[in-house]
Amino acid sequence: MEAVRKQASKLREQVAKQQQAILRQLGKLSNESLSVDEAEIQCPQQLRNLYNSTKAAKHFQRNIARGIEGFTSISSKQMEIVRRLAEDCCKYGTENQDTCYPLASFAVHVGNSYNLMENERGTLLGILGEKVSQPLRAQITGAPLEDARHLTHRYDKLRQEVEAQAAEVLRRQSKLRDSSLSAESSMRLQNVEARLKELKSAMMALGREATAAMLAVEDQQQQITFQRLQTMVSTERSYHQNVLDILEKLYAEMIMEKQSKESSSLPVESDMYNQSVHEDANSNGFDKHGPNSQSDILFIAKVIHPFDAQAEGELSLSIDDYVLVCQVAPNGWSEGECKGNAGWFPSAYIERQDKVPASKIMEINTTV
Repeated sequence: MEAVRKQASKLREQVAKQQQAILRQLGKLSNESLSVDEAEIQCPQQLRNLYNSTKAAKHFQRNIARGIEGFTSISSKQMEIVRRLAEDCCKYGTENQDTCYPLASFAVHVGNSYNLMENERGTLLGILGEKVSQPLRAQITGAPLEDARHLTHRYDKLRQEVEAQAAEVLRRQSKLRDSSLSAESSMRLQNVEARLKELKSAMMALGREATAAMLAVEDQQQQITFQRLQTMVSTERSYHQNVLDILEKLYAEMIMEKQSKESSSLPVESDMYNQSVHEDANSNGFDKHGPNSQSDILFIAKVIHPFDAQAEGELSLSIDDYVLVCQVAPNGWSEGECKGNAGWFPSAYIERQDKVPASKIMEINTTV
């Protein structure tokens, strides 16, 4: 349909140019009339460009509105799923809050946090619908656009009438030139020319009105679409920032729960280890009265610098290993055990520890 419209417009332009050439040959057009015809040619082209521009903007607005409506539909279903998960978390935490494990209290934190995030998502969807989708839909079907397009169609019809009337004037002028001039024929020619002038005047006025209306609509489309996209991006950005804040707070609570659990369990683990060491001293092959007997253990230390044994009787160490220190000599060396091996190592390479993770305690007497 659009291709047919363009082809028809080109044909009308060609007809108008041919009319000008014929009228110039007949000596019936002045310079002023010629300038009017050139303006008539420019006006339809400008209106076609505006029509195409506003049509593309209208389709773009419709695509944005449809995208938001689809996003809202999918997000609403996701919200239902996440809220059920949050409800399950809160239910578990409430029913098991008397246990000594941190899972119950943390489950409540998770449930509450996800409810807050879904509240933020609900706010996002509401703004996208009310501030973006609805205004675009309103402009797509609004009066300004439809009125401007209606004026453009009226202009096209009137222009066709002008072209038909101009052709009639040319026909009568050619007929009078080839035959004897009669008063009746001259009067008819004058009437036809007067009608042509009247139609041209109305067409030019309607062209200016349609062009102004289309320019106003185009400007409004551009501004409103830009503003709605800006609102969409700003709202989405705010949503993600708020969700990130909620997740950061939830993560901090998780870390606090974990650290609280570890700090409360470490002394118990150390006591369990000490008890285990004394009970298993003989089973590990140590002489109770030898240099490596458990009664000779001074403290537990963590390796802070690696050490490679260079001579017999020295003990190789790796960073983050844990050592049972049996004695500390005045010469800067210490004797101890690590991973089932015993020997000497620089005292400066270790750091005494008051609390030791349970996972590391069990490695000290394990032979690699």
